[in-house]
Amino acid sequence: MRVVCSIAGSDSSAGAGIQADLKSITANGAYAATVITAVTAQNTLGVQGAWPLPLESVNDQIESVFDDLDVAAVKTGMLGGSEMIELVAEQLKSRRPPFVVVDPVMISKTGFALLAEDAASTLRRQLLPLATVVTPNVHEAEALTGLSIKTVDDAQQAGEVLLEAGASAALVKGGHLEGAPATDVLVTADETEVFVGEWIDQRHTHGTGCTYASAIAAQLALGAELRDAIGRSKQYVTEAIRGGLEIGHGVGPTDHFWMTRYD
Repeated sequence: MRVVCSIAGSDSSAGAGIQADLKSITANGAYAATVITAVTAQNTLGVQGAWPLPLESVNDQIESVFDDLDVAAVKTGMLGGSEMIELVAEQLKSRRPPFVVVDPVMISKTGFALLAEDAASTLRRQLLPLATVVTPNVHEAEALTGLSIKTVDDAQQAGEVLLEAGASAALVKGGHLEGAPATDVLVTADETEVFVGEWIDQRHTHGTGCTYASAIAAQLALGAELRDAIGRSKQYVTEAIRGGLEIGHGVGPTDHFWMTRYD
């Protein structure tokens, strides 16, 4: 059993964050361990509050997980601020897990800031050089690169900038690309590959980014090459979106265990 450790924030409604990561990693065949960086009060209507955990607590969680478990991959999510990013980066430099998937969580679907304004540059400087792959959506890629991203070509250019910042690969997710929704662009030092997906008219998409990145981490941990890990994860998250759950009064979560539903 391969272990994937998610370092991220908690979502009390369990649609995104650590809880989504747990479900996605498990559904993709790996064992999920967690390091919680923050607690949020959150539901399908939005984020009502967020509180970072003490740095000592996060550091000790990382120590506990890595001292005991053989971690094959790490996925990072909500880190909140520069000091937390620096702590996580230092631990990853020391621990050197085989794969690191960086999901640069900056803002919730409903507009709640999950990363301090001054921390994007820290994330770019400290975490990107450690990333096997970084998985920003269009808005996050714009914040990290300073580029305006509207087309597939723009996404490719942004990916190249992220590689220049140190990432080994960049997957710019295209949910907001003009004329190419559900199209993701993978940029590596060797090639650019476009993953054309199915656009599903679905309201309930809470936690999609967390789910996708965690699935990629699990697939890498299980031995898949990067392009195959992304392809399999995209198929998984597409079906999770298709089965979006009508839970609560707002934007419900994706169905992480769609494969267990029977007619």
